[in-house]
Amino acid sequence: MMRKENRKQDMDGIINIKKEAGMTSHDVVFKLRKILGTKKIGHGGTLDPDVVGVLPIAVGKATRMVEFMQDEGKVYEGEITLGYSTTTEDASGEVVAETPVLSPLDEKLVDEAIASLTGPITQIPPMYSAVKVNGRKLYEYARAGQEVERPERQVIIYSFERTSPISYDGHLARFTFRVKCSKGTYIRTLSVDLGEKLGYAAHMSHLTRTSAAGLNLEDALTLEEVAEKVQAGDFVFLHPLEIGTGDLVKVNLTPEQAEEVRFGRFIELEQTEKELAGFEDDKLLAILEKREHLYKPRKVFY
Repeated sequence: MMRKENRKQDMDGIINIKKEAGMTSHDVVFKLRKILGTKKIGHGGTLDPDVVGVLPIAVGKATRMVEFMQDEGKVYEGEITLGYSTTTEDASGEVVAETPVLSPLDEKLVDEAIASLTGPITQIPPMYSAVKVNGRKLYEYARAGQEVERPERQVIIYSFERTSPISYDGHLARFTFRVKCSKGTYIRTLSVDLGEKLGYAAHMSHLTRTSAAGLNLEDALTLEEVAEKVQAGDFVFLHPLEIGTGDLVKVNLTPEQAEEVRFGRFIELEQTEKELAGFEDDKLLAILEKREHLYKPRKVFY
């Protein structure tokens, strides 16, 4: 029993959690604190309550990696419905506008509209979102029936493709899609914007996050599965810190450079990136930040 308690106290690493529908990302963190017996837990990118999928969880020292885990591109698979829009831009909201789909859509035009929404794009976050304006979350204004001006944000859509034929149900049209995007992207808004380009009111009718921070859905564990493993003293679900470096360029440091970094000193590297992940013997030693011609240790891990 004592060995298990010590293992809990020493826990550092990243967990690939499959968040289930009906839970907030904060709910997952709260429950994991109880399961793991540690308070030092954070998540690598919020998921809406209705969305199922990968929620990267950082434990112990790995919590210092959360911002880099959040920066990495995310992959979603979902469904768009053309024919009506909702208050929340997804299936949970009230109907706002209806535009019946009265004849079959030209799939070539749909795919061209999808292609036009790739690359850097500007989004206006939905009223039902956690984006803050004047210190209050947008959904708080929305619930109070208040409209406020929402800040535009720049996001990157790395890829966006239709993954099924277009199906028809009454005056509605539906198809599935796959998208890889930068952090801060609202897939609900992307669905609505696509509908607008096609001349229809639209909403996102389903969404699953299949990848985040280099973790994939097929390897993800539910909270119940994690609890069972902890009970059995099996902690193999803890991934090493190294996977939390996300899209950062990795550099191998010489023993001399590593020593300098441990002392918090600047080092010279022939790189151009603003930030780097510095490794020593395959272990993540530090996150390095470019300062003119040198690199400064921003976070040192051991």
